[in-house]
Amino acid sequence: MKTNKYTHPFTSSSNTPPKMPPLTTPTSTFQLHHPPIQPSKQMKPKLLALPPPPAPPPPPPLKLLRPTRKTNPLVWCGAFACIIFSLLLILSGVAIIIIFVVIKPRIPSSDVTGASLNGLYIDSPEYLNADFTLLANFSNPNRRIDVRFEHLSIDLYFYDSLISARALSPFTLRGGEGRLETVHMVASEVYLSPEIAMELRRQVGTNRVVYGVRGAFRVKASIGLMRFSYWLYSRCQIEMTGPPTGVLVARRCKTRRS
Repeated sequence: MKTNKYTHPFTSSSNTPPKMPPLTTPTSTFQLHHPPIQPSKQMKPKLLALPPPPAPPPPPPLKLLRPTRKTNPLVWCGAFACIIFSLLLILSGVAIIIIFVVIKPRIPSSDVTGASLNGLYIDSPEYLNADFTLLANFSNPNRRIDVRFEHLSIDLYFYDSLISARALSPFTLRGGEGRLETVHMVASEVYLSPEIAMELRRQVGTNRVVYGVRGAFRVKASIGLMRFSYWLYSRCQIEMTGPPTGVLVARRCKTRRS
């Protein structure tokens, strides 16, 4: 009988079991072997091109510094004088406001309290001759303010025609004082228009003649060390009887400040 030369792998001549190869476990690692990379084939990072930096601003232009000069002393004196004047003006305004609010000054008054006609005749159809005596009353209603009347003038009118004018001497009125002034008015050869001369004759015939008395006075008021001045204008309409001895019958006066 021929013997089979083929032997089973799991059989041996010694009938011993074959050794099993070692099994790999899940925890075992696999090592991958890559071929070495040549230096020439390594990837180089690409560099991004940045914009160029902005150009620096141009340098500022050079300024020429002028040599400083000292201020003239006269300029300093003028500035100091202006400051002093401004302060005095402000203080004066404040003081005037306080005075007008606290004291409340009132303007002096002037009127005609008496009048007499000594004679009146018309020498010709257009010329007037007359003699008047007026009693002017001036009063100061302020108790704390003294006033002085200066540049006093009184004019006598018939309608709008000036027939006589008179200037008075200055005088002073203390607080609450009054003064009566006798004013002698003379009209000599005063020209009258035919219409006005006719109206004068008509009024003389009715025994009621209306005249106008106008006064202008410059007044200086003083309160302590303060002084201020203004103008007063008085207007009076007087009615008198006819010549030869005319007397005052009625009057209406008012005084205003300017």
